[in-house]
Amino acid sequence: MTVVLLHGNPETPVIWDALKAELGRADIVTPNLPGFGCPVPDGFGATKEEYVAWFIAEVEHLVDAHGPVDLVGHDWGGGIGMRAVSVRPDLFRTWACDVLGLFHPDYVWHDFAQIWQTPGAGEEYFEQSMATPVEERIALYEAIGIPRDTGTQLVAAGDELMGKCVLSLYRSAAQPAMKEWGEHLGPAGTLPGLAIIAPNDPFVRGEDLGAQVADRIGAVRHVLEGQGHWWMLGDPATGAEMLRQFWANAY
Repeated sequence: MTVVLLHGNPETPVIWDALKAELGRADIVTPNLPGFGCPVPDGFGATKEEYVAWFIAEVEHLVDAHGPVDLVGHDWGGGIGMRAVSVRPDLFRTWACDVLGLFHPDYVWHDFAQIWQTPGAGEEYFEQSMATPVEERIALYEAIGIPRDTGTQLVAAGDELMGKCVLSLYRSAAQPAMKEWGEHLGPAGTLPGLAIIAPNDPFVRGEDLGAQVADRIGAVRHVLEGQGHWWMLGDPATGAEMLRQFWANAY
């Protein structure tokens, strides 16, 4: 089997390095979302639907070679990943997601997302970010739970293209878009699923909305006590053990 770890925003696959080391497996793949520290395909508009289509194509190649995959989706990797699972459950063996709250009908986008979804304000946000000294941007990442080494790499990847992709992605996901995706999550319930709940995550309301979505589609819930949005960086050893147990019990 193959494990697929899909990152989110404002990230690159570097966020998975510590977790990969703890898992100690050779069959882990970490796709890079187009525009997040890498180029985009010709004509790519960076909407949520285009990211889903891109990801399905990536997984199809893996499945052709090795069979259905085990998905671990974080942040937008969880949103894109779960949509792909609901559209093409045949491509996946299991799934784990830390943002199920996004799919709840009562979910309201967090403050940063609402800025990015607002024409003018979103562009100004990224103009100011790019004008901020690199050291200050790294310190900001540290303040929200991202280790300095990882933050340094993320800042280096955070170029103008990433900003444009973030704006397009979030604007395509303005409500009721995520509510509508949530209404079609049913096929994900036919597979073993894991709801990763980090109580200190301020963005996704995992403890209430995410738990409700998990229960609705029959997913196992696992609370990572003391962890926030970047649990894979905060305690990679516990995160790896959580995943190993989930996969062992899935079949």
